Amino acid sequence: MRTFAVIVAISLLAACSRGGPPGGMPPGGFTPQVTVVTLKAQPVTLTRELPGRTNAYLVAEVRPQVSGVLKKRLFEEGSLVKAGQPLYEIDDAIYRAQLESAQAQLAKAEAALVAARLTAERDEELKIDAVSRQDHENAVSAFGQAQADVASGKAAVANAQVNLQYAHLTAPITGRIGKSAVTVGALVTADQATAMATIQQLDPIYVDVNQASSEWLRLKQEIDSGRAKSGTADSPVTIILADGRTYAQKGRLQFADVTVDPSTGDFLLRAIVPNPNDELLPGMYVRARLDEGVLSNGVLAPQQGIARDPKGNATALVVDAQGKVESRDVKVSRTIGDQWLIDEGLSGGDRVIVEGLQKVQPGMAVSAVEAANATPAADPTSGVAATAAGEGKTG
Repeated sequence: MRTFAVIVAISLLAACSRGGPPGGMPPGGFTPQVTVVTLKAQPVTLTRELPGRTNAYLVAEVRPQVSGVLKKRLFEEGSLVKAGQPLYEIDDAIYRAQLESAQAQLAKAEAALVAARLTAERDEELKIDAVSRQDHENAVSAFGQAQADVASGKAAVANAQVNLQYAHLTAPITGRIGKSAVTVGALVTADQATAMATIQQLDPIYVDVNQASSEWLRLKQEIDSGRAKSGTADSPVTIILADGRTYAQKGRLQFADVTVDPSTGDFLLRAIVPNPNDELLPGMYVRARLDEGVLSNGVLAPQQGIARDPKGNATALVVDAQGKVESRDVKVSRTIGDQWLIDEGLSGGDRVIVEGLQKVQPGMAVSAVEAANATPAADPTSGVAATAAGEGKTG
């Protein structure tokens, strides 16, 4: 029995002298298992989700072009009006009288023209010795004056007709008309500052968004370097409503402004969106998701595989060819769905640890198991981009 105790003691002393397990093995002598995702280089559509406001496609303010008392309002506020539809009637008695007066002056001028023409023709037929040259010239001059008076009378009639027509206001465009700023009996004046009503065409509708010029410069650099291809001018645009719903109709990018706002550093992007049911109203806050370009060999890494060190720099743990954990400093610029777009530090074929991070450290040997769902959860061709907070490469 004494001999057995001595043997046990010697064994314990030998174990203590040997220390921990060799070869980076964790205490206990077992290899921890981690879940990894093998990265792949693939084409990635670069998209950006930007805040914006809706604006009417066409806006027309109804203003009087003649003065008078408003006699009738011929539309319902908030209704759809057609181009040319009567909207208001101004008391036109004075303009009707002016038209009749102009017509009378025209008739008088036409009568004088007939007399002057007959006189000039008669003098032309008579022999030169029967009518003096001066009388003949006077007759020709009177005929020309009568023609001018007729032309002037016609212009006066046309002007009076226009003023009479202006007393009956019609819709200049088709669209939704807002509330009326004047009531029956009110006095309106020509070219007054206040519009009587406003008509807005809402189908289609504009969505104006602002993009930071710094983002555009970064994308341009990627395009110039050949890493990315520029998107088309009429790229599809997806509208996200204020309640988070995706608008059913797809829009298209119409143009990008060429001027940067010096106060914000942003420039305007305008999309045109179908709006058949008037679901979008002017002034609504929305978000526009639009394509910026295509990255030919983009690398996406799961967000759970990218960590931040105390300085805010991005890092990742990968399993190398020898099955050991390696720490990588990475640079990320944006998210694509639920993944980071890698700029530097990782490449296709790297195995990034996504589960079991808490039980491993750099240099440790591990057993790597590919994630069951190795396919990226987000479709790289339709991902949403957002600027990465704390962007930069660790030093």
